Amino acid sequence: MMTMSSVAATCNIIVITDPSGNDPNGAAAGSMSFAQNMFQSTFLMSKENHFVVLSGGTGSSDVRLDSIVDAVANLENNVSATSAASIASGYEGARLVVGGPYIGAAVGGSFNAYVITVNDNDTISVTPYSSGVASLPQGQKGAIIHLRNTAGNPLYGTADSVRKETAMNIGRMIRDGYPATTILSEAMGEVARDSGERYGGGGVNLVSGLSTADMFTPTEMNETGYPMDDPYSKVCDECGWGVGYPTAENYERCPVCNGELRTVYAYEALGNALTVSSGSVSVSVYGSGKPGISSTTSEIVQAAVKKNGYDASAIADAINRAINNGLLMGVEHVEPKDINVKPDSKAVGVYYTALPGDRSSPAWDLPVDANILNILGSIQTVVGIILILLVVFRSRLLKSFQNR
Repeated sequence: MMTMSSVAATCNIIVITDPSGNDPNGAAAGSMSFAQNMFQSTFLMSKENHFVVLSGGTGSSDVRLDSIVDAVANLENNVSATSAASIASGYEGARLVVGGPYIGAAVGGSFNAYVITVNDNDTISVTPYSSGVASLPQGQKGAIIHLRNTAGNPLYGTADSVRKETAMNIGRMIRDGYPATTILSEAMGEVARDSGERYGGGGVNLVSGLSTADMFTPTEMNETGYPMDDPYSKVCDECGWGVGYPTAENYERCPVCNGELRTVYAYEALGNALTVSSGSVSVSVYGSGKPGISSTTSEIVQAAVKKNGYDASAIADAINRAINNGLLMGVEHVEPKDINVKPDSKAVGVYYTALPGDRSSPAWDLPVDANILNILGSIQTVVGIILILLVVFRSRLLKSFQNR
C-alpha cells in the first residue's frame, strides 16, 4: 500500500445514440489510460438509474473520490448531468464525465474535450471545450470524448490531434446508425493506436447494464491493464470455438473443426461484451485472476451456450474439457453448481473458487462514512470500491497498522 500509485484515466468517452433508452445498445461509456492501476473504480455505473460517472484528472486520489461520491449522491437525487459534472470544479485537478440515455451527458473540472452532436437531419457538430463544464443536452444524440497524454507515453503530444479526429469519426458513426457500444469500442481502438493511451479500463452499456468488469483491468497492483489495441483472443467462426491470449499464440487453426481462426482485438472484445444481440452471452469469471483465464473461459462458455443453450452441466463439461486439454491452466475442475446461468439476461457466471458458506471476516475500521459505502456499494463492484479505499486511505491504514 505504501508504493501503490493512484488511478487516473486520461481517456473518457460517453456515447448516446438513442436518448429514448429503447435501444439496448443505445448508450455506452468507457475509460482507459497509459497509467497503471486502471481498475474498475475508474467508471462507476448505476444499473438501476442508468448513469455512469467516469473519473480522472491531476488531483490526489482522495480529492477524486470525494468528487465521485458527491456526483453520485447528486445523480441519485435526480440532478442534471451538467450539475453533477460541475461538481468537479470544486475539487482541485479533478475531472468528471457523467451521463446516461435519459439525462444526457456532461464533463466538468479539468479537461480537454469535444462535444459531438448529431441532429435528425444528419448534421454533425464537433465542438472543442477546455475546463469548466461542457454538456450534451438531454434528448440529444451525440457523445463526449476527453483525451490527454500521460507523461512517459512514447506518443506524448498526440492527444490534441487524436481527440479531434476520433471525435469526428464518432460523429460519422452516430450519423450512420451504428450502436453506441460499437462506436465506443471503435473509438477506444483508435485512441489506443494513435495516442498511446491504451490500457484498460474498460466499458459499460448504460441501457442494458452490462460491464466489461475486469476483462482488461490490471491483475496486479502498479501494473498497466490490457492494451486495447492488442490481440485478445482467436475464434473460429465455423464452430464457435475460441481461446484467449497468451494461449491463442499456440493455435493457427481450430482444433475442433480445423477451420480458420479469426483474431479478435481487445477493443473488439469490449464491443462484443457490451453489445446485446440474440446470440450474445455476458460471461463473468470469479475466483481466478490469472492472465488468460477470463478471456478463454468467456470463449468456451459462449461456444457451449451456442451449442447446448444455458445448460449448467454442459457448460461445466466444456470448461472441464478445456482444463483437461491444457487450454485452461491453474484452475480446478468445476461442477454444475459452480455455474450460475441466467437465460433471461443472457448471462453466465463461472466460479472457479467458491468461498466456504460460513466464512466471515472482521469488520473494517475504515476512515470513511458508512453512507459513502452504501452509495458506492450500490453502483459497482465491491472489488473496485476496496481498491479505491486502499489507494485513498493507504497512509492512514498503514499508520493504524503500525500503531497496533
